Formats: sequence, C-alpha cells, structure tokens
Amino acid sequence: MSSTTAQEVSNLCIRPAAPIQTELFRESRPQIVGDDSGPNSPFPVRLAGPVQRGFGRGGKDLGCPTANLPDESLEPIASVTEPGIYFGYAQVLPPEGKPWLEDDRKVLPMVMSLGWNPFYKNEKLTAEIHILHDYNSDFYGYELRAIVLGYIRPELDYTSRDALIVDIETDKTVGKASLSRPTYEIYQQDPHFKQ
Repeated sequence: MSSTTAQEVSNLCIRPAAPIQTELFRESRPQIVGDDSGPNSPFPVRLAGPVQRGFGRGGKDLGCPTANLPDESLEPIASVTEPGIYFGYAQVLPPEGKPWLEDDRKVLPMVMSLGWNPFYKNEKLTAEIHILHDYNSDFYGYELRAIVLGYIRPELDYTSRDALIVDIETDKTVGKASLSRPTYEIYQQDPHFKQ
C-alpha cells in the first residue's frame, strides 16, 4: 500500500482511475482476509468524528446505508492506506441526554469504503462506513468511533449498479467472516470505544 497522505490525495486535481470490476475478479475473491494472528501494520487505525450527511446514495440507491465521517477525520487512515474497502468495528454514540437503544450503542462489525466512488464519479475522497446493524433512525451529528482492522479489496469501477451491489454484499460477508476470529474480536473491547 502507498504512503500517500490525505492532504496529497485531496490536492489531486483529477481523481485517480480505478480498475473496472470483472467476473474473474469476482470469482477469485477470498471469503476471509487478514492474517489469522491479527491485524498487520498499519492496522489497527482508529477514526472518530460526528456523522455527517453524504450523497444519500448508500441506503436509497444501493441498499447499504453509510455513516460518513468529516474530512478532518480521514487523515489517520488516508495517510497510511490507499483507496479501497476495509473492515473493522464501529460504535455510534448519541449526544448527551439523547435516548438511544442499548443495541444501537454496541460495538458492531462494519465495512468501510475509502475512496472516490468511481461508479458515481465523485470529485472528493470520502470515508463511508456501513455498520452491519439495522438502526431505527438516522444519527446525523452523533459521534462515530471506528477501528479499521484490515483491507478487503481495492476500489473498483463498475459497468452497472447491480455489479456494484453484488460486490458490496460480498464485502459485508468477507468483513463479517474476517472479524469472526478471536484475534480480531478482541478489538470490540478496545478503549477507543465507550463500554
């Protein structure tokens, strides 16, 4: 992986080209990623920030609602990785005094897209976290804490929305399977999260 910083990526005038997803790529994808002994450098990477509004496509267009981190929250991950899909854990914390279901406060598995979303031709680097949990309401402005533990695949471009959706569903399956090992599960108890 490259050592490009978030500032360097943000300063690019043109978003980098992403390879096109192919059937061969889809068929050769592993069902579990990351070393069995636990995360390798540069992971774990800790992220935090208030959830902000994104493009509104995740839930509506792709059936995969995402929590978007502000630009200033991207530096810890963008400075040590490259655009792609990652896995880890996340927790949403409500503002003080705001009611929030106990199940919604838990540390939960997540997958994250860090990149330019080439299918949609974004002009800006984003980090979009999909928490593998059904929330009853939106949580814009709530604090999001995440620990990124590994890399799933590179960012790709797609010839159809359906092909993108298939890969997103595979990313969720791979992320969950990769987190199911004890050397990754221990990060649910990390001090970065509020227990």
